[in-house]
Amino acid sequence: MTATTSLPTAADVAAAAERIAPYARRTPVLSTRVDGRPLSLKLEHLQITGAFKLRGALNAMLAAGAPERVVTASGGNHGLGVAAAARMLGAEALVYVPETVPEAKARRLEASGAELVRTGAHYAEAAEAARARAGAEGLRYLHAYDDPDVVAGQGTIGHEIAVDAPECDSVAVAVGGAGLVAGVRLGAAGLRVTGVEPEGCRSLHAALAAGEPVDTPVDSVASSALGAARVGDVPFAVLGAHPVGTALVTDAEITAARDRLWEEFRIAAEPAAAVPFAAWLADRLPGEHTCLVVCGANASWTPEG
Repeated sequence: MTATTSLPTAADVAAAAERIAPYARRTPVLSTRVDGRPLSLKLEHLQITGAFKLRGALNAMLAAGAPERVVTASGGNHGLGVAAAARMLGAEALVYVPETVPEAKARRLEASGAELVRTGAHYAEAAEAARARAGAEGLRYLHAYDDPDVVAGQGTIGHEIAVDAPECDSVAVAVGGAGLVAGVRLGAAGLRVTGVEPEGCRSLHAALAAGEPVDTPVDSVASSALGAARVGDVPFAVLGAHPVGTALVTDAEITAARDRLWEEFRIAAEPAAAVPFAAWLADRLPGEHTCLVVCGANASWTPEG
């Protein structure tokens, strides 16, 4: 399967799970109770590089025969995943980031051995520059979410939840470009899946309303990770065939949920990773026992109090 021939399937997710198993961590699921209600947390912030993005990067590179050089654009987490995957496979990674990338992520990227290029104010501008370089040098461009192999790799999270958390009847994930929610929908067989977005970054809501991906504003405390201006064509097509529920949360709810994750579990999540928990705390998710994907922890912050 390549990025131009077909959409990912549940079978592709299962194949990706086997492909990346020697490299990526199978992160644990914590089952607990909060405010008297059952809840499970998929602790993907414990993944190598501190975020789920390694999975898609590994799968895409391995499916492509582990090319010697790859180029990508990222708000931070995907670039870290690509850099780590390249290092594991003996390849070179070129990572383009917007000038607004959080310093915590830039510092890790610079330490990863990848070539870091800062350009543009937003992800879309960095992506345009990265694509131009990939085209000029004939390199494999690894899109952060609009690539069937990347989506299948992210879907291994849903695959693991379905196996490791049989007590759960639903899954909730944060949405940026929609690669994670599309992959989890394919991998989490039999479970209801909800994509949660900040009110200021509602690319999936806008796409569903318009019937196609459309450009949207990006303005949220979680925009460094969820700041895709539009969902990818590949994830949107997957979700057209395999629908998911949606929910919105405010920045205040995200910040409160992030602090609550620290207070309850000592999980130092980045804002994007707290988005599903914010929706759960606000009772905007379906199901009796939901598994929330804590997708990353690559931000510097100080909890209140």
